Amino acid sequence: MNEKNNIFIISGPSGAGEDSIINGLEKEIFIERVITSTTREMRSGESQKNPYYFISREEFKKGIKENKFFEYAQEYNDNYYGVTFNEINRIRRGGKIGIWKIEYKGVIAAKKLMPNIKAIYIGAPLEILEKRIKSRDNVTEEYIKERMKYTKEWLKNKYIYDYEIENEEGKLGEAVKKTVEIIKKDANLP
Repeated sequence: MNEKNNIFIISGPSGAGEDSIINGLEKEIFIERVITSTTREMRSGESQKNPYYFISREEFKKGIKENKFFEYAQEYNDNYYGVTFNEINRIRRGGKIGIWKIEYKGVIAAKKLMPNIKAIYIGAPLEILEKRIKSRDNVTEEYIKERMKYTKEWLKNKYIYDYEIENEEGKLGEAVKKTVEIIKKDANLP
């Protein structure tokens, strides 16, 4: 399979600002988000397809058995997250640039199945990541410790990415611009 891929992975540890960058991309180029399915509870302000397909554990496990998932994982919060083959095909047929936000284990799985997919790592200095995590609503010390431990695992796997963008404090616009340039160059967009 040597076709050009219209799907790009945006990935980074908690606090890196992937969602902010994706929101910025939407203002610059026509993108379509790859929607992940999850078993986690819907939070306030979320709805079906925004930002996930919310499904039951039973439905997710049935999908695993029926080989419906392109990739999936059981995450730190004990919920399942995964992207179905149907979702990948929806994006491929859509004609827009697909943006897929996944964590590093998902990047490893995606690159095995789609070697030509490009993964963009969004990072920030460790102390900035910690500061951003602490600024979230209702975070506990345990949550912060867990997120920072996971972030350090993430940093050990930066080699799997094709590109790296530093989302420095107060420089989101620059990070978005660099991401747009990578996508336009790689997807042969004007």
